Amino acid sequence: MKNFNLKNIDSSWTLFIDRDGVVNEEKHEDYIHTWNEFQFYGGVKEAFKIFNETFGIIVMITNQRGVAKGLTKAEDLQIIHENMLQEIKDAGGRIDEIYVCTEMESENRKPNAGMGLQAIKDFPRIDLSKSIMIGNTLSDMKFGRNLGVTINIFLPTTRKDVALDDEDIDLVFNDLISAAKAL
Repeated sequence: MKNFNLKNIDSSWTLFIDRDGVVNEEKHEDYIHTWNEFQFYGGVKEAFKIFNETFGIIVMITNQRGVAKGLTKAEDLQIIHENMLQEIKDAGGRIDEIYVCTEMESENRKPNAGMGLQAIKDFPRIDLSKSIMIGNTLSDMKFGRNLGVTINIFLPTTRKDVALDDEDIDLVFNDLISAAKAL
């Protein structure tokens, strides 16, 4: 693992964050189709309160191919995100924008950098030299590298088989609240 001083992070920094397996429980070999299936991990809302107080910009970057496969309705995905944002807001947190790739093949699909590039277009003050990606897959970590973020944080919540010394992983925390409390 590399050595980073997370205490230097302030409102000039941007947080890129994945959804399934980071914010909410992930269904094994399936997708979250409705709000009733969406379950926040413990400590996530508290983590977003800390992130709100720390980061200038917070964007969610999420692949949702269940929509392309016809397994998840686009309207249900929108309801999930609206309810998730409201609960995070009610807990004192925020997400400034959610970027979603529902396509199977696309320059926007992680690990490609497309959704991150769209965020930079929408938020021109994003400085990649002051940015973090938090995810639970090597695809998330490769997205961070492809985009050029400074720190990739890996949460081994659902991928216990991933080698934690992978070159694309900079830091490892057990869960989102642990990462937030390290700031």
